[in-house]
This record gives sequence, structure tokens and C-alpha cells, in this order.
Amino acid sequence: MLALHGVTKRFGDTVALDDVSLDVTAGRTTALIGPSGCGKSTVLRLLVGLVRPSDGEVMVGDVLVGRDTERAVRRTVGYVIQEGGLFPHMTARRNVTLAARHAGWTPERIGERLETLVALTSFPGDALDRYPLQLSGGQRQRLALMRGLMLDPDVLLLDEPFAALDPVVRHELQEELRAIFERLGKTVVLVTHDLAEASFLGHEIVLMDAGRIVQRGAFRDFVDAPATPFVTRFVRAQRAPWDAS
Repeated sequence: MLALHGVTKRFGDTVALDDVSLDVTAGRTTALIGPSGCGKSTVLRLLVGLVRPSDGEVMVGDVLVGRDTERAVRRTVGYVIQEGGLFPHMTARRNVTLAARHAGWTPERIGERLETLVALTSFPGDALDRYPLQLSGGQRQRLALMRGLMLDPDVLLLDEPFAALDPVVRHELQEELRAIFERLGKTVVLVTHDLAEASFLGHEIVLMDAGRIVQRGAFRDFVDAPATPFVTRFVRAQRAPWDAS
């Protein structure tokens, strides 16, 4: 479904990704995790065609992502960026339906899809005509998720969707999001700093460092069979509150 083949991405003298190959299993959730600057978000931007590789190939389905195909690829990929990326001058309703209106959907089709997404994400219907600043953090994140799902994409990419939320709301949304993933059966790539979140939401975890994949597998693989000393340090750095007592 999704693949990077020998991908290197440079921004000037900075190497964001260094010869990365990654295959993402269709219908499952893959969590990309690692320290800031390790290349996680760059992987998502390559998959959605916002940046192009310096070397290597990026595939979405059987389509090679490039100048001639990136616009079509974006219609099959939902992309939820950090803190939602909502347009503050648009109501919740217009934020969610923007892509569908540009795609030429009829008002009836848009209304039916919006009704489905409101029910799916537990977004309050009476808040659809409010502006983002009039919504709570949890409501804005639900709104961003609805916008990413509006065109019913095959693939959903989420870049640290819970980073700006308080712990209680974050926990509630994690529970809801996992249920949504299971219900929809879409291919999901999730970026997070949190190993517990990656373990809870992901079928597979991919740990990155300095633009490379260090280890991939289930949570227990990282604990029981760390591939490098960095993996051990990263796991130990995920301190639980009771460790501080």
C-alpha cells in the first residue's frame, strides 16, 4: 500500500532521511516514533507529495509519487497535521467540507458524508457553525480528523495529532481513535513521540533516529530485544509517573 524505496531527503546540507526503505501494511496502523528531528514528519510529507525525495522512490498503492501524480495521490490520502491546521476564518462545517467542495461533490453528498463523520467522531453537531477558536482542543482535533476523512481516503496520515491536548482529553481521544481505526480498517501512519501511545494505537512501531530506521516491530520487541543501545535508551526515557516516586 505505502512504500519508501531507498529514500534520501536533503534540505540544503541537512539530511532529513538517509537511505530509508519502509513498507507499510495495508489496513493496519504503523506508528513512527523517535526524537525530534529524526525524520518522522518528513516521511509523512513524502507520502502525501508535499516534498519530493532527493533520491529513491515513494509509492502510494501502485502509483509512483512525483510531479505528475502528487495531486491525484493527495485525493486518496487524508492528512492530519499537528494541532489540526484548521483555517481560523472558516466555520467547522466549511473546514471539514473544503476538499469535497473543491472536488465538485453535490451538497446532498457532502451533507450525508458530514453526518456520517459527526457520528463517527462524536463531534457535537451544534458546533459545526462555530469557528475553530470557539471550540475546545478536543473538538478541534475531532474536526481535523473529520476533514482528513472527508473524501473517504484509503490512507490516513496523522502527525502528532494529540501533542497539544491535556492528558485527560488525550486519553479519551486515543481510545476513540483506536476504535475508529478498527471500524474503518484503513491504512494509517501515525507520528508520535510517545512510546505508550504508539503501542496502544499501532499494530507495528517503527523507531527512527538521525534519518534512519533503527528498529521496527511490536512493543515487546523493543523491550526484550533492543537492536541498538539507542533503542534501550529511548525505551528507558519513556518514564512513567510512578518511576519518579
